[in-house]
Amino acid sequence: MAGSLILDHVDKFYGPKSAGIHAVKDFSMAVQDGEIVALLGSSGCGKTTTLRMIAGFETVTEGEMRLNERRIQDLAPAKRNVAMAFEGYSLYPPLTVRDNIAFALKGARQQRSEVDKHVDEMAELLEIGPILDRYPVSLSGGQQQRASLARALIRKADLYLLDEPMSQLEPQLRAVLRGRIKNYLIHHGMTVMFVTHDQTEANALADRIAVMEDGVLEQIASPAELKDRPANLFVASFMGEPPMNVYDATVAQNGGGMRVVVPSPNGGEAIGVDIPSESTDVQGALSIGQKLRLGVRPQSITIGQGEDQALVLSNQWLGDQTHLVIDAGEHQMIIVSYTPVKEKAGETIPFLIAPEKIHLFTFDNGDAITHGTELAK
Repeated sequence: MAGSLILDHVDKFYGPKSAGIHAVKDFSMAVQDGEIVALLGSSGCGKTTTLRMIAGFETVTEGEMRLNERRIQDLAPAKRNVAMAFEGYSLYPPLTVRDNIAFALKGARQQRSEVDKHVDEMAELLEIGPILDRYPVSLSGGQQQRASLARALIRKADLYLLDEPMSQLEPQLRAVLRGRIKNYLIHHGMTVMFVTHDQTEANALADRIAVMEDGVLEQIASPAELKDRPANLFVASFMGEPPMNVYDATVAQNGGGMRVVVPSPNGGEAIGVDIPSESTDVQGALSIGQKLRLGVRPQSITIGQGEDQALVLSNQWLGDQTHLVIDAGEHQMIIVSYTPVKEKAGETIPFLIAPEKIHLFTFDNGDAITHGTELAK
C-alpha cells in the first residue's frame, strides 16, 4: 500500500501572524506514489515542523494537505493512515521491543504466528533480533531508534514519515542499513518522506531531496540535479562536501568575448574564466561590468594544468582523496583531487577552471544565471 501526498501553499505560524514565528512559509510540493523524498536543511529550518503537520501533531495555519486525494489536515492523526518514526523514539515503556513493534499488527487483528513472522523479518532487517525481549529502558539510543523505525515500517500505511531515522547509529551500521532500508522501501513500493540534516543519508536514500532554509522550500530535485543545477546560491553552497567555492566577480571584456573575473585585493586578476564565444545564450544573459557570484565545486578544479598559479596553504591526503587549500590572489580555494598531490604547503601549483564547470549567480539575491555553458532556466 502506498499513496501520493500534496502540500498546497502550507503555512505554519506559532502565535499570531502579526507577531508570531513563521516556521513554514508557503510550502508546496507533491510526493508521488512509491517515491522517497528527503527534507534536508539546517537545524530550525522547518523540516520537522513540516513532517509533524503531515502526521497531525502540529496544526496547519493555512493551506491544504492531501493524501490519496483526501484532505487530511483536519483529521486526527489516527485517521490519516500515516506511520511515523520519531527522533525521540516514543516506544511504550511497559512493552518489550517485540510487543512495541507488533503493536500496530495486533491492532489489525492479525494472527499471532503472522505477527511474529513479520516482527522477526523486521528485526533481521534492522539487526535488533537479540533485543526483542528487552524493555525500552534497557536499550541504547541506537537500539531504541531502530526499534522505533521497525514499528513504523511494519505498518500498512499510505505514507511513512521518518524523523532523523538513523541519527543515533554508529557510521558503519548506518552505512549498512541505508542500503537495506532503501531496498525494503522500493520492494514494498512505500511512499516515504524523511527528515535529515545528513547529506550523505539524503543522497543515499532519496529519489528527490527538498532543501529547506528559514521555513522556505528552496528547491526539490534529484541529488544529481541539486549538485549540478542548483536553483540559487544557498542550495549551491549547502549541497556538497566540501562546499562550493564562491567569489564576488565581474563580467569583463575579453577581445570580442567575455571573461568572468575575480579581482585580487592587491589589484589585478585573481581568478578568471573565459566564456566561450559559441556560448551565445550565456553571453546574452550577461553584460560587461555586471557584478555576480562565481561558484565552482572543489571537485571541478584541475590542478597541474593552466596558466594560473596559486600558493599551497595545506595538503591533506585522506586515504582516497586529497584536499588542497590554495591561495589564488588572496582568495582561498578548496580543491579535491582523487590522486595524491606532491606539492606541499609553501609551494606553488598551477590550476585550471574550465568554463563548463562554473556556476554564475546574481549578485543581489543569488538566483542561478548559468550552469557551465548553459542557462539555468
